[in-house]
Amino acid sequence: MSKRAVLEVIALDVDDAVAAQAGGADRLELVTDMAADGLSPAPATVAGIRAAVDIDLRVMLRLADGFAAGDVDRLVRVAGDLREAGADQFVLGFLDGGGWADLAAVERVVGVLDGCAWTFHRAIDRAADRDALRKQLADLPGLDTYLTAGAAGGVDEGLPTLVAEAGRRGEPGYGQTLLVGGGLRLEHVPRLRAAGIDAFHIGGAARPSGWQGPVSEGAVAEWRRALDGE
Repeated sequence: MSKRAVLEVIALDVDDAVAAQAGGADRLELVTDMAADGLSPAPATVAGIRAAVDIDLRVMLRLADGFAAGDVDRLVRVAGDLREAGADQFVLGFLDGGGWADLAAVERVVGVLDGCAWTFHRAIDRAADRDALRKQLADLPGLDTYLTAGAAGGVDEGLPTLVAEAGRRGEPGYGQTLLVGGGLRLEHVPRLRAAGIDAFHIGGAARPSGWQGPVSEGAVAEWRRALDGE
């Protein structure tokens, strides 16, 4: 089997983070307000989680539901506050009204990250042209990952696209890690792993009692075992 797969888990607070790490997560995505599909957490939350766990953290830069950048000046301030709280990896992604990458907003926010690694999130699944977006963003500093389900409707719909994009690794615009998330289920893992995909992102799948409940160490461990082929 290929190298150990990365398992990223959404965490809302310290308890989530501790449980996810104990279950075998390699990295956390830190957000708040899942009713809005994940917004930027408070700097104090990031600082508390950074003190509680020693795995990588990617912190969301997003101020409102949807994929418009909104107030870019505020986004820049939020990014600075999160950096001061200890964040050194981020998640972001903005589209304009036509579904094209909002390059001006992305470049401005990335410009204040000082080369920090970052993920372009599932805005790619709503893009007018996925391939064009990838090539447009390919050379931005720090971009090392796309979080994607392959389609707006989730992995069930997007699986063929994910497999096809995995096969283009190394082509211009396809050098970044493919981090699969969005309706991801354990039954998808064998086909994705067979395609060479080695990074996976879970949110609700780590919470047996739903988003009102905490991350379950046991649920994360089940995913860890599946990704490790146990």
